[in-house]
Amino acid sequence: MQRDQPFESVSSPSSDQYDFTVDWFSQQSGSWAGLLSWIAPKRILEIGSYEGRSTTFLIESCSSNRPIEIVCIDTWEGSFEHAKGAMSEVEHRFDRNVALARLRARNDVLVRKLKKLSVRALADLISQEEAPFDLTYVDGSHQATDVLQDAILGFQLLRVGGLLIFDDYLWRLEPDGQQNPFNMPKPAIDAFVNIFQQKLRVLDGLPNWQLYAVKTSA
Repeated sequence: MQRDQPFESVSSPSSDQYDFTVDWFSQQSGSWAGLLSWIAPKRILEIGSYEGRSTTFLIESCSSNRPIEIVCIDTWEGSFEHAKGAMSEVEHRFDRNVALARLRARNDVLVRKLKKLSVRALADLISQEEAPFDLTYVDGSHQATDVLQDAILGFQLLRVGGLLIFDDYLWRLEPDGQQNPFNMPKPAIDAFVNIFQQKLRVLDGLPNWQLYAVKTSA
């Protein structure tokens, strides 16, 4: 089962519009709105930012009543499914979109951009004894080993009671019957949830393209 094709932009944005070329996120925005209202995050960790569509949504949704901080981790080099030559433009659109969202925000928004491999960035945050995050969003590499590393390290940085969101739970690169588990997030997410089941609670009744869990103990 592959995700539906993203919506494509049909016109160039004006100076007061966001600049996105794909939309893999909007179909999740309804679920996110309720979750963000419930968790009211002030500190957010985003692993995988691309053009900043989820980042701008978080800024718009979470900064209306309080100042917030978002740490965005991405190499902006792409992975095996991305065209390498286009990634510099992707990063440029991220910078522009985030700047515009911050300008529109009602309260202060601090965005920390960590341009490095997620395993290194997360290890740095842990070693620096960062204050715990209220929300960790795992949406970086699709390769199982990377997803598992991001899950384990991101979980360590999440506060008890915080929300953990995995994107692309059912994503796979190869066609049915030919899937390589290494190229699928699901085996890694399932392994993480099974191993950490006494430290989290998976939320039911939400779209299965993403998986949502609450950290219940350290």
